[in-house]
Amino acid sequence: MATSQILIAGFGGQGVLFAGKFLAYKALTENKQLSWLPSYGPEMRGGTANCSVIISDDPVGSPIITTPDCLIAMNRPSLDKYVDAVAPGGMILVDSSLISVEVERTDVRTFYIPATKMANDAGFATLANMVLVGKLIKESGVVSFENNKETFEKFIPAKKANLIEINCQALQTGYDY
Repeated sequence: MATSQILIAGFGGQGVLFAGKFLAYKALTENKQLSWLPSYGPEMRGGTANCSVIISDDPVGSPIITTPDCLIAMNRPSLDKYVDAVAPGGMILVDSSLISVEVERTDVRTFYIPATKMANDAGFATLANMVLVGKLIKESGVVSFENNKETFEKFIPAKKANLIEINCQALQTGYDY
């Protein structure tokens, strides 16, 4: 892997920043170079939010992503806003539970994952974000799929340790999809 530029976008409250933080910590545990840049401002409570994550074997010069290799779109406004920015040959992961349109581009790989439905059905309703990240890891190999529990332990407070296992389950659900 040289460099992967990942843009995660959705409504505030969907775990966009948390998903990016997981990928950043995962990259750190694998001795990769990285940048994690959240963008939410006043939109944090229901408006659009996004998070840019760059993972590389080489030092990252700028945290700004203009042409992502991968887009995780968790809602329709985010897909509409960023679909054309994805690099040719890139990947788009769509939460098809919330987005009913199809990507018209033929120069990218598109995956339709009913992440919100899968998360609800499995009992971890708020973790569609991690379902999508699990699928991202499987399809891109940007980070390994090993030691996820240890990664979550690095940034989920001990008093919320019960969240670690359900996040691991959500990742596994997406990875297996």
